[in-house]
Amino acid sequence: MLVIPAIDLHNGDAVRLYKGDFSKVNVYSQNPAELAARFEGMGAKYLHIVDLDGAKSGAAVNAETIRRIRERSSIPIQVGGGIRSRETASVYLEELRINRVILGTIAVDNPAFVRLMIDEFGADKIVVSVDVRDGKVSKSGWTSDSAVEYPEFIERLTRIGVRIFVVTDISRDGTLTSPNWSIYERISSVSAADAIKIIVSGGVSCDEDVEKARKYYGVIVGKAYYEGKVDLEKCLKNV
Repeated sequence: MLVIPAIDLHNGDAVRLYKGDFSKVNVYSQNPAELAARFEGMGAKYLHIVDLDGAKSGAAVNAETIRRIRERSSIPIQVGGGIRSRETASVYLEELRINRVILGTIAVDNPAFVRLMIDEFGADKIVVSVDVRDGKVSKSGWTSDSAVEYPEFIERLTRIGVRIFVVTDISRDGTLTSPNWSIYERISSVSAADAIKIIVSGGVSCDEDVEKARKYYGVIVGKAYYEGKVDLEKCLKNV
């Protein structure tokens, strides 16, 4: 299992939102590149970066900050937020040497685009974000909801070659109330479950949550680290 520290970017700072609400922002670092280097020093094998501004606008708003993080860190990085064109994906994967891009809104609106990205860059470079609110998949930086149920969405995307999913219950994100484990259990019953890798995200609150996620491919740790609820270095050593 991968324990993946998260850096959410807003106006160039590392922040955390509460349930995706931009009016409820905590700033944890004004130097995200230094923060990323700290995570690498702790033993992190992967970083999870979200351009929150990009997720709302559909553009790579924090690309320069992500460039500085890449320059300071040698470990693999996955980036999401506003990646809705081949050009933006190429900037990250080819110019900035990011290892994986995370597709969200575009995967809901245009699954054929996801297939094209897999054909061009490979399934190991393309991750799909499944952001769940009341059983439906959300999009546009969690500002609107689709009519698609998340198990159906995952089934649909696996049929076109997606193998890695970051799955978040929006109602748990930033709340430190533990992940919604029932979502992940339901995903394990979909027909393609054995062929996909699930990354748990949203609500991690303690070392026990990290341990419980061991049955999955990975778990993202954000606010729980910043608020001192998770001993990240210990968790990284125990995986």
